[in-house]
Amino acid sequence: MAAEVTCAPEADPPVTTIRLILGDQLSPGLSSLCDIDKDTDVVLMAEVMAECTYVKHHKKKIAFVLSAMRHFADELEADGVNVDYIKLKDRGNTGTLKGEAERALKRHKADKLIVTRPGEYRLQEDMESWSQDLGIDVEFRDDDRFIATLAEFNDWAQDRKELRMEYFYREMRRKTGFLMTDDGEPEGGKWNYDKDNRKSLPDKIDFPGPSQFTPDDITEEVLDLVEAEFADHFGDARPFSFAVKRHQAEHALKRFIDHALPCFGDYQDAMTNRDPHLFHSILAAYINVGLLDPHAVCAAGEKAYEAGNAPLNAVEGFIRQIIGWREFVRGVYWHEMPDYKTRNILRADRPLPDFFWTGDTRMACMAQAIGQTKQHAYAHHIQRLMVTGNFALLAGLDTDEVNDWYMCVYADAYEWVELPNTHGMALWADGGILGSKPYAASGKYIERMSDHCKGCAYNVKEQATEDACPFNALYWDFIARHEQRFDGNHRMGLVLNSLRKMDGGKLTALRKRAGNLLEDLDSL
Repeated sequence: MAAEVTCAPEADPPVTTIRLILGDQLSPGLSSLCDIDKDTDVVLMAEVMAECTYVKHHKKKIAFVLSAMRHFADELEADGVNVDYIKLKDRGNTGTLKGEAERALKRHKADKLIVTRPGEYRLQEDMESWSQDLGIDVEFRDDDRFIATLAEFNDWAQDRKELRMEYFYREMRRKTGFLMTDDGEPEGGKWNYDKDNRKSLPDKIDFPGPSQFTPDDITEEVLDLVEAEFADHFGDARPFSFAVKRHQAEHALKRFIDHALPCFGDYQDAMTNRDPHLFHSILAAYINVGLLDPHAVCAAGEKAYEAGNAPLNAVEGFIRQIIGWREFVRGVYWHEMPDYKTRNILRADRPLPDFFWTGDTRMACMAQAIGQTKQHAYAHHIQRLMVTGNFALLAGLDTDEVNDWYMCVYADAYEWVELPNTHGMALWADGGILGSKPYAASGKYIERMSDHCKGCAYNVKEQATEDACPFNALYWDFIARHEQRFDGNHRMGLVLNSLRKMDGGKLTALRKRAGNLLEDLDSL
């Protein structure tokens, strides 16, 4: 009699999960990667035209992100991760993240997609429909690379009449312990040393410059691609010296800490024709794509202070930019979207002058800021706020055009960080949500904080003459135009009193000069 054979039930095939990594999520500790099964899961990374062109990003930014993506894919593969990488010109590339997710799901017979929530509202809104459209489960995970969760920010913001970075920043100091004493007090007895960070540059001073890296074969291939496919985008792709690998970004951090941080505090608001970078870190682009961890960056700064290698005002100012402003603007962005972007409290609608794209202007400060932006995809925060942003504010330039310009021209620009800084802080289009007063200034501020005025075609000492600095007349015209709106704002009291005491003939001359300037901004 034959023995009875019992067949074991056939095992279910392993479930394949696609884990989509975006171009600004190049962190091995990303939430969507934390529990990856290297035997069954597939990481999808895709270069798509839609993300390169929803605004016409600077050539250097596109090259930086695509090269960093390709190097991160190599990093993951070296760690045993199965990466499905789609290049921009690969055959069949749909040009959209949704299209590439759909193709990958079919290609790998996967039934689940995991993604860390994107930083930009437009992309999150699009992804919310993917589960229904693609007929699969889409799991969204919070981006835990920030110091504060969005829920923490919303809890902090709830029922507050005003959202002010300074008070949120103090909460972040307490949470992280950065520059805090054992008894819970701020190091040095003050929370903020901003008043110690406004020194003018001496005539003779050496600038260390940021780390610069020679492009490897991967980056050279990307640069060729960018110059061919995005020739009509703003800026210069070459020369290219950005870090595109993690160890390079870490080297850039170390160089800043060792050579620039000691002087960063004193001169962080200064501007000069002599150097585009001064003592700034140039690390924002690396932090924003995930090559550097913001907490680790702050810890490196704090360590330099504790070792006596950098003064408190420098380290506090540096840490404040990261756990203060960076975290605060992200919180405001998600707290106020989607209608935040459409607010235009000052009704600014004048077209953006052509010189914002060419840098061809006789205003030396604007030419410097735009020219170095074209070359480096970078200008420091005072140039962005008090030169290009200040001009846009005073001239009443169209808020949509200005916001798009800032998104187009900087390597570190993502809407979650750029929109609040531009729309709220520089343009005051949100009516005071981000900042209590407009950051408006005449040419006197630029003269005090820079050497631009010395070689300018315009005379910063003059007010209403034909060769007077345009910022002077535009400033007083701006204040006069919006006098009623600013009335009652306690931070605008002094300037409004000056306006009301000004000789009528002088004000008339200033406003006439401003009117002439505004009629033909392209001629400046």
